[in-house]
Amino acid sequence: MTLLLNVIWLVLAGLWLALGYLIAGIVCCIFIVTIPFGLASFRIARYALWPFGRTITERRDASVPSLLGNVLWVLLAGWWIALCHLATGVLLCLTIIGIPLGVANIKLVPVALVPLGREIVPT
Repeated sequence: MTLLLNVIWLVLAGLWLALGYLIAGIVCCIFIVTIPFGLASFRIARYALWPFGRTITERRDASVPSLLGNVLWVLLAGWWIALCHLATGVLLCLTIIGIPLGVANIKLVPVALVPLGREIVPT
């Protein structure tokens, strides 16, 4: 079932989301100061490409730089990316077939809001 949901997700939403996160990661890596955001964007792109069967956990070794980076991220980009994921997830949940895809989109909200200090692990 996970494979089927991932394939449907990949065709309908995952490829476009991953492409957007990859472009954002490349742009962030052009500037030296924003490389941590670029690496986080690449990590989110992998998760957005194939979300079913994986989950987000907090890294215990994340420290103050991750916290400061997350505050900066939320102020500059995180809030509107998370809002877009939330709105898309709610719209997808309006149809019975779209409910699993909507839930997967809503699962992307925490990592889009605060990407530093998080890791994606298999369930």
